[in-house]
Amino acid sequence: MLGIHDFGVFLAAALLLNLTPGQDTVYIVGRAAMHGRRIGIAAALGVCSGALIHAVAAAFGLSLILATSQTAYALIKWIGALYLAYLGVVLILARDARSPPRASIGDMSAHHAFRQGVFTNLTNPKVALFFLAFLPQFVAPASPHKTAALLLLGLTFVATSTVWCSVLAWIAAGAAGRIDTRSKLATWLSRIVGAALIALGVRLALSER
Repeated sequence: MLGIHDFGVFLAAALLLNLTPGQDTVYIVGRAAMHGRRIGIAAALGVCSGALIHAVAAAFGLSLILATSQTAYALIKWIGALYLAYLGVVLILARDARSPPRASIGDMSAHHAFRQGVFTNLTNPKVALFFLAFLPQFVAPASPHKTAALLLLGLTFVATSTVWCSVLAWIAAGAAGRIDTRSKLATWLSRIVGAALIALGVRLALSER
């Protein structure tokens, strides 16, 4: 179909890759644990929306810019690293990580979590390069429908990622729900997540192609 081969292998690889923890996982778990399921799922949908943009860009060859331009790669990498570090610092320096209570978080917070998720994913150049390197392996070189095949594979990967990230947010929020939101543990949870985001930002900044 459309020149796609070994689709079962692709699907299995996609599922395993989704299970691999990374900066998106930390962001989703952090938001879900501190603000509840609705915010966590909004963060997950934002991350997956960013991945969808990367997948579409890869299908149409736009990600080639990141693969061939050292300047473009470095620019996006540093923007992403600084943004992750910023999110981490905000969480660590929050004056009261325990408020507002989970029940009082409004719709704007969900929108904010979604936008942050999109930005966090889009500013990770490794995601773009991943799609560019991974998807073509399952498309026949002689296929006359390469773009359609890449789009289908990309959409499949994002669909599996969306399911997993939503489940992850649901589980993280449920586990955190057992923690008294007014206890010191909630404050330390915020600091731990913040430190993890800063560490991931440093890792991204120091990463090579």
